[in-house]
Amino acid sequence: MGLEQLSPILQRLPEVKAPLVQPTLNQRLFFTAAVLVLFFMMYHVYPIGVVVSKDTQTEFLQMVMASKMGSLITTGIGPIVLASIFLQLFVGAKIIDLDLSQPKNKALFQGAQKLLAIILALFEAYVYTNLMTIDPVFGDPWTRILVAVQIALGSIFLLYFDEIISRYGIGSGIGLFIAAGVSLSVVSGFVGIITGYGGIPQSNTIVYNLAEGGANAIPSAIITLVPIIATILVFAVSIYAENIKVEIPLAFERARGYGGRFPIKFLYTSNMPVILAFAFISALQLFGRMIAGLTFDVGGVPFSEFIAVYDPTGRLSGGLFYLISPSFPNPIALAGGISVYINLILTSSNTWMVPFMGAVLVPEYIHALFYVISLVLLSILFGYLWTETSGMTARDVAGQLKNVGLSVPGFRRDPRMIEGILSKYIPVITILGSAFVGLLAGVADLTGALGTGTGILLTAGILHRMYEEMESRQMFEMYPALKNMMGAE
Repeated sequence: MGLEQLSPILQRLPEVKAPLVQPTLNQRLFFTAAVLVLFFMMYHVYPIGVVVSKDTQTEFLQMVMASKMGSLITTGIGPIVLASIFLQLFVGAKIIDLDLSQPKNKALFQGAQKLLAIILALFEAYVYTNLMTIDPVFGDPWTRILVAVQIALGSIFLLYFDEIISRYGIGSGIGLFIAAGVSLSVVSGFVGIITGYGGIPQSNTIVYNLAEGGANAIPSAIITLVPIIATILVFAVSIYAENIKVEIPLAFERARGYGGRFPIKFLYTSNMPVILAFAFISALQLFGRMIAGLTFDVGGVPFSEFIAVYDPTGRLSGGLFYLISPSFPNPIALAGGISVYINLILTSSNTWMVPFMGAVLVPEYIHALFYVISLVLLSILFGYLWTETSGMTARDVAGQLKNVGLSVPGFRRDPRMIEGILSKYIPVITILGSAFVGLLAGVADLTGALGTGTGILLTAGILHRMYEEMESRQMFEMYPALKNMMGAE
């Protein structure tokens, strides 16, 4: 099955035109800042008809998906990332027969991804609207329709903001939105640990512990700093991993004596595997809410209770989806702080209704272990799919190097030779790098780091790549001849 049948529809979709003249670095910074301002405006604006309430149960996934429940960006980047996941799976499984090495097919794939993202935005907006408390200002059905339209438009705006950033800004819009949301959470969390801002219990603040005095004042204040210390450590490890790489020497075919090195980073797929994994987990949770209350049984157990169980507050508290979800309490929001959080992980448990087995008691530390392993496996899967569908395989990279006149010294100028050399590194590094980001994200989420461990991991990688892009673009502006030589766009 191909996508050619969709061409008439895809041609009518609005798109952000590529610039006729490449923007300067200052212009790119302006567009990036402008989109960021618009994102924060949408982050703090609530649709007409929504009853504003703070949802702490899905706060973790909201941060990673650049969303805020009840606001215009309730669905965040979820539809965009899910559309990418679905099409990658279809292409990878050959359900959609498409050679992405061809520019025409790649444009068709990107257009189909945009169309699917718009459809998913409408669908998710409808589902989330039914989970919200609505003030029926125009009557119940019409108000819900209005709210759903506003939320869907918010997600569609993010889709086009991403295009603007990709063509006129720095980095990617998806990365920028994630980094913005996480940075806001880190700043507010830091201020909260110091002063108690944001509803953090006074007993978890540095000011309170120091004011109490006594022999335990300083140790208690240091324990209070654990989330901040964890945040710094995760950030440092992420930046260190970003700089691990294998370099393959290259030479210009037309200019003997000139060459360089092609770096294959340890995090070859960057943080995309984790973003895709969390989009998948978010979709599973949404599915769990949709089937909540189904009455048919499987093996003597209600199917909905096997899949997902929600407590009266709407928090995911049991089921299969619970085991693979980061449904852990925020240590700084608990009365008693880190010590109570550790005790909960080690001693508490939940009941899981398993077909043919009945009620099974699952300790919370098993949930933590299951979550980390699941995140690692999902990251490896999506890391592999990402390289296959984004032009990052050994064959794709070999063709790109050949096109700009580069070859490996000491080997014949044949793309197959370059592909053979790259094949020794890229597949292995893809698996190891994807597993590493999944493991680091999962373990970091258990530390109580501000902005969540996964959020810090993603933000560190995003900011590092934005810095590298700014540095390279400035270099190209200073030396246009280098831009032509390297074939940079």
